[in-house]
Amino acid sequence: MTSRSARAAGPAPLTLPDLRRLTRRIAEEVRGGVHEVCVDEQRRWYQLLQTDGYVDVWLISWARQQAAELHDHGGSLGALTVVRGALTEHRWVPARATLGTRSLCAGASVGFPLGHVHDVTNTAAEPAVSVHAYSPPLTAMSYYRVEPRGLLRRTRSELTRQPEKVAT
Repeated sequence: MTSRSARAAGPAPLTLPDLRRLTRRIAEEVRGGVHEVCVDEQRRWYQLLQTDGYVDVWLISWARQQAAELHDHGGSLGALTVVRGALTEHRWVPARATLGTRSLCAGASVGFPLGHVHDVTNTAAEPAVSVHAYSPPLTAMSYYRVEPRGLLRRTRSELTRQPEKVAT
């Protein structure tokens, strides 16, 4: 079977570069006013912008101190682009058995391979807005905690059709 024949059978899930390009394109639409954004000070707001059997695209707003719990994306690849504001990502670094931190400012775009464990937080006073894409669409997520001596422990797994839950 040739790759052309495989494509004729239907599209495959998107790659990390595809997901990053998609989130950057949708972020431009958001900046251009194509998609309405709401900021809810009480709970993180999100809106599904696109869905099919291969990718889901979510628009998410983050008021100050809103966060997603430490999690993975199950069997999905993911990407995000920050539209405005800034987000802080804490991601598990297995080689160091610790969480690494990176700041994601407006325009930043990052991809999440399989097994990527992270949380995302808005620590700034200004609300942040981001576009997230998952391929294949999210169906399950696992949640984690870091225990003493650098052990990453899964605390639960859940079936889902929504982006990361709000940390409690």
